[in-house]
Amino acid sequence: MQLARPFRALRPPRELAARVASPPYDVLSRTEAAAMAAGNPHSFLHINKPEIDIDPAIDSRDPGVYARGRENLDRFIADGILTRDDSESFYVYRQAMGDHVQTGLAAVASVDAYEQGLVKKHELTRPPKVQDRVSHMDALGAQVGPVFVAYRAGMDLDELIVRAAGAEPEVNFTAADGIRHSLWVVADTNRVRQFQQALDELPALYVADGHHRSEAAAKLRENRCSGNSDDKRPVSWDWFLVVLFPHDQIRILDYNRVVRDLNGRSPGQLLARLERDFDVAQVEAAAAKPVREREFALYLDGRWLRMRPRENVLASLAGKTASDQLDVALLQDWVFGPVLGIMDQRTDDRVDFVGGIRGLAELERRVDGGDWSAAFALYPTSMEALLAVADSGGVMPPKSTWFEPKLRSGLLCHVLD
Repeated sequence: MQLARPFRALRPPRELAARVASPPYDVLSRTEAAAMAAGNPHSFLHINKPEIDIDPAIDSRDPGVYARGRENLDRFIADGILTRDDSESFYVYRQAMGDHVQTGLAAVASVDAYEQGLVKKHELTRPPKVQDRVSHMDALGAQVGPVFVAYRAGMDLDELIVRAAGAEPEVNFTAADGIRHSLWVVADTNRVRQFQQALDELPALYVADGHHRSEAAAKLRENRCSGNSDDKRPVSWDWFLVVLFPHDQIRILDYNRVVRDLNGRSPGQLLARLERDFDVAQVEAAAAKPVREREFALYLDGRWLRMRPRENVLASLAGKTASDQLDVALLQDWVFGPVLGIMDQRTDDRVDFVGGIRGLAELERRVDGGDWSAAFALYPTSMEALLAVADSGGVMPPKSTWFEPKLRSGLLCHVLD
């Protein structure tokens, strides 16, 4: 089965790309997005987060919000802010964040392959978030937020991507956050064929970031195409927008936790309970960040403590699934559940999540502010662990991975004809 293919992207011209491109819809609040787009009528946030152009009293999932997104998209097209390529192409997309560089291939992935488990996932999705993306795609008639996808490195595709990125990029700019974005268009028929052949050799793809967008693409096809014979079904609905990266270039940051209370314990009582199963030692703030798997940092009562599981905890991992051996699962099984009484991090409002991009200082700020009682910092989940969970058909615990840098929205859109 074909996993991915080229497409005719709707995208901004070179001179507008930097002004159009925006962060993904789900990393900014409504207020933050409005502030970022202020004074920039070309910002893609007007399309990807159209509630910024609606009365703040109106819910962001009101049908009128999605309709405004479509109006803005139509305006962008009419004004030439977005134009559609004439031929089906692939697009090489590079991001550089400090010393970290990742170069991938933008394409459209098969909904059939996704539903048959060849585009593998590792997270559960929440129906309200899926429905939000379904409504957004349906109103726009386009997919405007690419799904971040991995493939196992070492394939012919790696070399083709490197070769294409050796030319002068079509788009090349540094965003306000310091991340450089470069884009190359692969439109030559022979080169498109070479990329397609390399893609067809891949045994599977892996959703890294964008599970709700992937699921929404499948749900939207089901809604729009049910009852239609195959020869009457729009082909574009069978595909969804992705950027594929070799797994060894992808960087996962830590995804940390803050907890609202100590489940009736004092800080001293909490430490006494934790010391049954962990070696706990105070450390300086500069040395608190975990540097290996099976190591945690706890910020409590104004000080940092290092936690390392004792032998009884490590022995309990033998024979467990790839998902249950993750550090986030260990922390849940030995601390959050039995000690803090937080049984489901996905739904319990006594826990919140802080992306590692914000650093340990953000954890200190939250706890010192008084709204949260303690913070836990983790070592990042590895890409190999993610692939192992996906290959086993498992599901990672909530908020196991934070990918950085994020893909920009607006550089490439997939039109649903």
